[in-house]
This record gives sequence, structure tokens and C-alpha cells, in this order.
Amino acid sequence: MSHTINLDHIDADGAVREAHADAIEGLQEGDTRLGFLRKSAVTAGVAMSGGAVLGALAPSALASSGGGRPPASFGKGDIGILNYALTLEYLEAAFYNGATAANMALTPQTAAFLKVVTKDENAHVAFLKKALGAKAAKEPKFEFKGANTSVETFMKTAQVLENTGVHAYSGQALNIKTAAYVKAAISILTIEARHASVIGLLNEPAGEDIAPNGPFDTPLPASKVLAAVKETGFIV
Repeated sequence: MSHTINLDHIDADGAVREAHADAIEGLQEGDTRLGFLRKSAVTAGVAMSGGAVLGALAPSALASSGGGRPPASFGKGDIGILNYALTLEYLEAAFYNGATAANMALTPQTAAFLKVVTKDENAHVAFLKKALGAKAAKEPKFEFKGANTSVETFMKTAQVLENTGVHAYSGQALNIKTAAYVKAAISILTIEARHASVIGLLNEPAGEDIAPNGPFDTPLPASKVLAAVKETGFIV
């Protein structure tokens, strides 16, 4: 008896092929959205510095990382992935702490978003630092160039950062070996996705930015995320 699966028999109406094609198209479109982070500082009226580096935290951050994992400068195995995540969480927490301190005139909904997201991102930093212990990367210095002190630039940049977090965590979740860390990464990923959806709706009330990549999100390799963060010039 043959056990060969014949796609023509099980997909006579082409629905499976169509769904697959739509998924691939969504992933391809999502990949191009990374450029939005590179352009976000300009879009929001913030100057970018192409010469900015990730500094002592990851001096070779833009070196080849095997197409997916963070570069060796972050550490080996799970330690490297957690330090990569911590880098992004440092960035987000600093951005929102600065926005809170700026005391901007926000709508009640945006003020609620800022309050919650500030608490969450600082909690992510605390968790990752505790998990890493003495191996935790030090927090770099940041310069947001006004991106978190005016309402328009804050909202645009927040949307970019939250969506980048989603792409970054989804890109590494399956690379983690320690079960407890996998669970933690997935739980942080879902929170980043909720943040991204809320700020997306606040920025675009028609709902187009709730899920900007459509029904499928795009996991991104560390090399692409780090290159985009570098180009913003936020880490000095």
C-alpha cells in the first residue's frame, strides 16, 4: 500500500496552495518593513547617525551571525540570545523612561499605553538581568534625539520599536535550548505583540497597523535587527 501524499487529491480546489502563497507573500512583505526602522528617525524628524556603533556591548554586532543567531560578542548559546534580547529591552526601557519623564501632552489612551509599556519593558530588563546574573551585558548609553520627547515622534518610534521586538523574539525563540528560557521568551514575545497592536491602532485608527504584516508575522535574524538599530543612532 502506497503512503505517498498526492497534493492534487487533497487540494483539489487549490486552497492549500493559495494559503501557502499568501503566507510566503506576507513574509516577503514583512521583510521589507525592516527598512521602516532604518527610516524611522527621518520619518519622525530625528537625525540618524550612520557612524553609530553598539559600542562595548557588542563591538562586532554587524558581523555575520550565521544567518540567524546573535553574533558571538553577545556570548555563547542561550547566553548570547538572552544578552541580545537584553540589549533590545535596554533600548525600549530607556526610550519609554525618557518619554515618561518628558511629561508630554498625550491623549488618555496614549498615556495609558505609555504607563503600561514602561512598566512592562522595565520588568523585561529586570528579568533578563536576573537570569543572566554576572554574564548580563551592561546597559549602553542612549541618545534618542528627541524621538521620545514630542508626541508625534514618540508614537511613530514606539510603533517601530514594538514591532521590531516582535520580529526579534520570534527570530530567536526556536534557537533557545533551555526550556525555561523558551517559555520566558515566548511570554515576552506575546507582550511585545500586544504593545505593537495597541500603538498601531492609536497611530492608525482604521486598524491597518494592528497586524502590519497581515495574518503571519516575520521572524528576523539578529543581523538584520542589529543593523537597523545601529542605523537609528540611538545607541552611542
